[in-house]
Order: sequence, then structure tokens, then C-alpha cells
Amino acid sequence: MRGQLRIVSLPMNTRGILPVNEMFYSLQGEAHWTGTPAVFVRFQGCRVGCAFCDTKHTWLLDGSLQAPTEAMLEKTSDDATYARMWPLEIAANIRNRWPSARHVVLTGGEPADYDLLSLCELLARDGLSIQLETSGTAPLRVSDGTWVTVSPKIEMPGGLAVLPEVLGRANEIKHPTSTKHHLDQLQRLLACGWHSPDAEIWLQPLSQHPLATERCIEWCKHYGYRLSLQTHKYMMIR
Repeated sequence: MRGQLRIVSLPMNTRGILPVNEMFYSLQGEAHWTGTPAVFVRFQGCRVGCAFCDTKHTWLLDGSLQAPTEAMLEKTSDDATYARMWPLEIAANIRNRWPSARHVVLTGGEPADYDLLSLCELLARDGLSIQLETSGTAPLRVSDGTWVTVSPKIEMPGGLAVLPEVLGRANEIKHPTSTKHHLDQLQRLLACGWHSPDAEIWLQPLSQHPLATERCIEWCKHYGYRLSLQTHKYMMIR
């Protein structure tokens, strides 16, 4: 355990225990909240199956991978272990470990596979702004004030479709893009008219590839989209 930090464990009967792969404090590196200090809560489990996923260690939700909460909180590298935590435990540990934090990012895995309403309400009660990062393939169970980032995963191996109601809830749509095919996929989705006209549209160069970045810059200039760089990777931070 670092310094005098105390691991808070509160086995309360709140709504829904959650599988957490890791929790850490860093900077949001992508899209609207770029540069914002944030606590990241990464959930275990995902059925989408993106070939380019950089968190494949979160896919498998297996009881043999379960670890103690303290061990999960001390993780500094990617592995597939996770702890099961109540929403009240998650909120309490954020307050205890990172009292200066003002923003929380719920990510994965696929966080929308879980009922996060209770957690969102607890975090908001502590004065934190909340952001959910989702593929758009599962119904949302979050508070009204949650900022929803949909990174639409289209025609992925998991066979899950982007849901109209989730795209309609998106504050921003952030699409990993490398080829004209990826751009066409996004534009066909936008043509459905499910999203809010106020939603920000971002192209994110896939895997930071130079050619993908060059293409995204040109397409942003042509179509009026915004460019999302994974700045945390350039800075070599989590």
C-alpha cells in the first residue's frame, strides 16, 4: 500500500456488485476532455471483440481471475485480474485515494454491460463529473448528468449492433479510423439520424498510425469533424 492510503472496503447492500480491472488517476487523453485530470475506473468483461482493441486483457470475465481489492488497486501493468466491488466501495476509494479528483471516466471492457446508475449517483453526490466510454452496443444505465462518449463499434466479431437509443444519448461520437471503409461506416451510421445534432463528431487515428493520422486530418478538414489524438500515448502515461 502506498504511503498512508487506506483501502476502503464496505460490503454494503447497494445496487449491483461490479467487476473492476483497475482504477488509476491520470489525464484523459482523448476527444472533448483531453488534458483533464481524471480517475479511470476500468471494468472487466467485453463481448464486442475489436481486433484493434488495446485492452484485450479486460475481455474475459472469469471467476478464476478474481483478485483482492487491494491487489487490483495497486496494479501498474495490464493483466486480466479484477476485483468485485460495490458502487459504494468504488466511490469511497476514489475519495480516499484521490481527494483532488474532479472527473471520473468509466471505461472498459464494456462498462455499459453493467447497471452504473447507483455508482453515478454516488460520484455525483461527491461533486465529481462523470464520463462513460462505450461501444454503443449495450443499453445505458447511468445518471442524466453523465457525459456519454460513444466509440461506435460497427461489424465487429462479437456481432453486436450499435443501438439507436445509445447513439441518441451520446454527447460525443469518437470513431477509430484508418481507412476510407472506416469513414464510410461512420457516415452511414450518422446518416441514420439517431444522434443529437449537438453531438461532437471525432475521428481518432487507429493505433496512432502516421497514415491514419494524415487521412483523419484531411477528412476532418473536409467534413468538419474534430481530430482526437490519443495524447496519453504520446506522453507515455496510462
